[in-house]
Amino acid sequence: MSVILLEAMGALALLIFIVWWTMFAGRKGGERPDDSER
Repeated sequence: MSVILLEAMGALALLIFIVWWTMFAGRKGGERPDDSER
């Protein structure tokens, strides 16, 4: 039972990391500037 729980927690951590990586990778400051600032 503990092996299944450990695997589920690892998969959740990997999912959270992938979502975070795709949201913030490659952007200075993390977010795009608004178009109104140009």
